Amino acid sequence: MRTRITRTLAAIAAATLLGACSADTTADTTADTRADTTADPADAPTSDAATDGSDAPAAARDDALAREVVEGYADGVHASYAASLTSAQAMDAAIDAFLAAPTEDTLAAARQAWLTARDDYGPTEAFRFYGGPIDDEEVGVEGLVNAWPLDEAYIDYVDGDAEAGIVNDPEGTPEITADVLLGMNELGGEANVATGWHAIEFLLWGQDLSEEGPGERPASDYVDAPNADRRGQYLAVASDLLLAHLDGLVAAWDPAADDNYRAEFLALDTDAALANIITGIGELSRGELAGERMSVAYFERSQEDEHSCFSDNTTADIVGNAEGIRRVIVGEYPDVTVPGLIDLVGSVDAGLAAELLAAATDGVADAAAIPAPFDAHLREDVADDDPGRAAVLAAITTLEDQADVIVAGAAALGVDVAVS
Repeated sequence: MRTRITRTLAAIAAATLLGACSADTTADTTADTRADTTADPADAPTSDAATDGSDAPAAARDDALAREVVEGYADGVHASYAASLTSAQAMDAAIDAFLAAPTEDTLAAARQAWLTARDDYGPTEAFRFYGGPIDDEEVGVEGLVNAWPLDEAYIDYVDGDAEAGIVNDPEGTPEITADVLLGMNELGGEANVATGWHAIEFLLWGQDLSEEGPGERPASDYVDAPNADRRGQYLAVASDLLLAHLDGLVAAWDPAADDNYRAEFLALDTDAALANIITGIGELSRGELAGERMSVAYFERSQEDEHSCFSDNTTADIVGNAEGIRRVIVGEYPDVTVPGLIDLVGSVDAGLAAELLAAATDGVADAAAIPAPFDAHLREDVADDDPGRAAVLAAITTLEDQADVIVAGAAALGVDVAVS
């Protein structure tokens, strides 16, 4: 679901859990669904120079470089959403091909296209948590794009209830259209997710009832199973909606426009823009990624709280989110390389810049070190000293520590941020 950073572990423990992704799921399970400077900008240290571990005294912030970082970030955000849209369009084409000729091969191709597109979307999560177009309180689309956990019984049949969900309710929901799904998303509860990545994921994989692999929905669900035509219509509409929302995010950051969110962002005071940038990666690092997406599932041993549970793609999701943080820090985006926060921090404190680069590198490496599938480390019979479970905890710790370094970098730049 959209971020749930105010929910405590105690509250999680008290909440009723969904039966979405575990082998013992039941049809009726539910859940609580989460300063002037005279320095020449050309002489400012780059990320390479800033990582020499030197103890040079703090310098005044290079404000010209700061503007470059802000403008470069806007370029990077646009490039990232454009990459996500492109791969989502390929996914949509694969889904259309599957629905035109539903076979196990075309279903496998659609699933692989979802996984590929998900890899491009994951890093964009670093552009959240400051009221931008993705999660503006009034018009943000995050809850329509990436809401989780998902009560799959809201959408389609589940183990123990063959008639569950919108798909199997032609009387209650005669037509499955974009407007209908938009109106039903989170209607009556945050777990009632009807749109976005995870609705599509569930329709492609089905419930994950296996401890060894992902869901195993058969292609025949779209051929001769009850309500096969409605299931196909739902999948097609959900995919089209995702494209529309991603296209809107690309437009919001389009450098060719002068009346979009990007224009508003670049019109902000430099400190305000930097605060947004740093808040985004700091909040993702600890409150959201280490906290909601990893700690909750880890400490509660809850498969229901892993991010992409139907496809067993959760570990890749975590890596993608960590990579998004790294990209903002170093200024590397799809087909775009710009001055990053590492360069700006390096202009005032080379030692701290070295710490920041190390933290970003370690964050991605430790996330990638978690063996897939993620849910294998959540079972009650897995000891805390098991290598896989230990790898999860190590990544959580690294991401929490990374947030501290990010906040220290903000302080060195004279920027106030508040990170969970």
